[in-house]
Amino acid sequence: MDLINFSCHTSDYREGEHFTSAHSFGMVISGIMELNDGEKKKQFKKGDLYSARKNHLLKFVKHPPANGEFKSISIYFDEELLRDFSIEYGCIAENKQNQPAYISFPNDKLLTAFIDSLLRYEDALKEKSDIQLIRIKQKEALLLLLHYDASLKDSLFDFSDPHKIDLEAFMNKNFHFNVHLDKFAYLTGRSMAAFKRDFQKIFNDSPRHWLQQKRLQEAHYLLSQKGKIATDIYLDLGFENLSHFSYAFKKMYGYNPSSL
Repeated sequence: MDLINFSCHTSDYREGEHFTSAHSFGMVISGIMELNDGEKKKQFKKGDLYSARKNHLLKFVKHPPANGEFKSISIYFDEELLRDFSIEYGCIAENKQNQPAYISFPNDKLLTAFIDSLLRYEDALKEKSDIQLIRIKQKEALLLLLHYDASLKDSLFDFSDPHKIDLEAFMNKNFHFNVHLDKFAYLTGRSMAAFKRDFQKIFNDSPRHWLQQKRLQEAHYLLSQKGKIATDIYLDLGFENLSHFSYAFKKMYGYNPSSL
């Protein structure tokens, strides 16, 4: 994982993996980025600041402007850095509540000025060889984030693993995320063996089969009742490509999704 990432795309781009393994902070330089946590979507435009939280399921879609490029910059906070920072500055998570998958920072001049300063280091930071410079910039970002909102420490410096939660509610909310089963197990506070065992008890089905059936049922509803078309929904429902979606849909319902 690049600790500081400069993203650039000339066409619509969707992240392939939707599990956020580290906290991040960034800004959209041009174009639009849409974040979707499974319950709500939010668009971030040029100049908008955002932070994605560790251990969440989150979809990223990046849209370039007309005849231009989508550009963004993100700085990631690895656990080694956060633990060192926690010791150096005495930052401890005190109120461990459920945190949102992402947040925004409307019109904060200090955070915007920090991102502007990073852009001036772009060439040096892209070389990834000066780890000391990167560490300084990561710490500077953390100090500014905590200056903006001191309660962010409860998220940034919580080093505990996810606790055991309601598996049925979690899966019904997040079935459309295309992530490996081990991520579902981890986020529900279970080992893989416990996840599969509990899943079988609750749904009377294997996780893989249930996920495909659930996604196809949702697809049928969107196509038949909401007037959607296959090309608009297959990625949002967790299918990797249109041909796989069409094949699975026809196998389950006996006709192509286009017939709806």
